[in-house]
Amino acid sequence: MRPTAIPATSPFSRRRLLRALGGGAALAALAGCGVPAAYVEPGDRAGRDRSAADKSLTFANWPLYIDVDDNDASRRPTLDAFTQSTGISVTYTEEINDNDEFFGKISPALMNHQETGRDLMVISDWMAARFVRLGWVQEMDRARQPNVTRYLDPQLRTPAFDNGRLHSVPWQSGITGIAYNKKKLGREIQHVSDLWDPRLAGKVTLFSGLDESFALLMQGNGVDITKWTAADFHRMCDQVEKLVAKKQIRRFTGNDYTSDLNKGDVLACQAYSGDVFQLKADNPDIEFVVPEEGAELWAESMMIPNLARHKANAEALVDYYYDPEVAAELAASVNYVCPVPAARDVLASSKDKDEAELAEDPLIFPDDAMRKRLAIARDITSEERVEFAKRWNAIVGL
Repeated sequence: MRPTAIPATSPFSRRRLLRALGGGAALAALAGCGVPAAYVEPGDRAGRDRSAADKSLTFANWPLYIDVDDNDASRRPTLDAFTQSTGISVTYTEEINDNDEFFGKISPALMNHQETGRDLMVISDWMAARFVRLGWVQEMDRARQPNVTRYLDPQLRTPAFDNGRLHSVPWQSGITGIAYNKKKLGREIQHVSDLWDPRLAGKVTLFSGLDESFALLMQGNGVDITKWTAADFHRMCDQVEKLVAKKQIRRFTGNDYTSDLNKGDVLACQAYSGDVFQLKADNPDIEFVVPEEGAELWAESMMIPNLARHKANAEALVDYYYDPEVAAELAASVNYVCPVPAARDVLASSKDKDEAELAEDPLIFPDDAMRKRLAIARDITSEERVEFAKRWNAIVGL
């Protein structure tokens, strides 16, 4: 089966730009209005689990982020198989279009110790860090999740915001690197600094979102993004300000960078590995590169919000997607970096030629050489966010 393609011109992006001051500023504003402290103590996070008596759960995810039946777009084969094998029905909603928007939707309930109506949700790790800090998500019971314990990609096991991945499990992963049109550019790109070549003036785009953009730019300056500092951040901003003044950067973008690159209006840009996988299917001249200095490995993770009614059912679904057979089926459909390396062997043994080829694609299963250049960035703390977002947004024009 040929992987389901996401149109290159789609306005949708799973890692959308940060709102003007971000959710952290919104929380600060709420606190100033007399809203009770948002943090929830560990003992107040769990509700009465109805899983044993009520075989159901509600799962909130992003659009276009799960396998669908070729003949019936309303059917999701992996979810159907889960229900058939466990008897647990899944209400699946594609309601997450933006991390901050979703944060705003469910934060009033969570800060007021109320149910959200959701048992499982998928959010980007930089936003997941905020939920963990606020105590708004529950620890998962790994005794119920042998597949997660066994098969989770070692490189994704210990993010700084969630030591041991107790509160989060990656749904899919990806790389923020550089995409470029090799034919039109006439040469290879190997370094972040290659974007600053005067011959590329006006033909380069960067991401507008702070959380999406900062790590790769710091790596270009030789920074270890697992422990970057405020000085590293401001040095990067100084650099980008000068590049904007010199008109090196055409514009700052959301997911619409794919259209610019595809049309040839842009020759090189910050890009997500999953997007470029789709672009290359239509335009083989487009390449994705992990620069020599490194690139950011990120994830969007499943989390169980406080007071979820069906925690055990949600834990079972999380573990189900870490069965290598199921992970392979999902990876073949969504084409992001698979957080279950063992799924590679499943695809490699497929009788379907297209699926077997996916096993050799480094944008789905990064090889050892690429992995050595990947790192998970330290997240921006709540204390840093307002100051850093203000400076970055002034540069970007938000």
